[in-house]
Amino acid sequence: MPGPDYLKTFSPRPIWLRKKLGYINLLLGAALAKIKVKGRWHLPNNGPYIVAANHFSYIDPPFFKYAIRKPINFLAASDQTIDWYFMWAPLLYGFIPIDRTNLAPSTIKKAKKVLKNGEILGIFPEGTSTSDSLRPAKNGAVFLSTVEKVPIVPMAIYGAETAWEDFFRGVRPRVKINIGKPFGPFDVSGNRQEKAHKLESIGKELICRIGALLPEDRHGVCQDDERIPEFQKENGFHPAPSQKL
Repeated sequence: MPGPDYLKTFSPRPIWLRKKLGYINLLLGAALAKIKVKGRWHLPNNGPYIVAANHFSYIDPPFFKYAIRKPINFLAASDQTIDWYFMWAPLLYGFIPIDRTNLAPSTIKKAKKVLKNGEILGIFPEGTSTSDSLRPAKNGAVFLSTVEKVPIVPMAIYGAETAWEDFFRGVRPRVKINIGKPFGPFDVSGNRQEKAHKLESIGKELICRIGALLPEDRHGVCQDDERIPEFQKENGFHPAPSQKL
């Protein structure tokens, strides 16, 4: 299986190639799954901005791309191994590798360059391990938002958890993608401890905003958070229930 030494050599493919692959992604997405996207009106007309989504399935990135419909620079963990049958997507599209055990300055530099160039950065703030409900956010998305003064667009993807298995059973899964209202950037100032506290607080808000785009049984760490109804009101809609398997 491809491992860290190989994955750390990756980079996003040229923007023209990612645009072309977007058309193929739309075609494949429509053919292989029943996808419903809600809230696309929240997407800014132009970059730079960050899109942060939950991560319930290893095949979330193609659905992420299907919803945004613009070239995305994904930030993805390179300190892992990937099964060979999942390698087709990163090989075609590329990504900015990040070693979670030893964050390299070059990773932050590449991510900041994406935003300085007015492009879109795609992040799964929970990390790479998957779950069926929300987990705490890491600080990467919030840090880059505050440093580069760009908004974060929260997004939720659910229903793709069994899409790979469904594909081989000849079943088209129902995948729902909800896009929320952008928020931030925030001014994070003070001493080191104060900055860390503010980043953690904004990270909790980010996960809660993603939670507002998910059914209640997927809320995880933001279960019963009083802000969720407020964020749903801002978004202008409530998420559809999870598909019963």
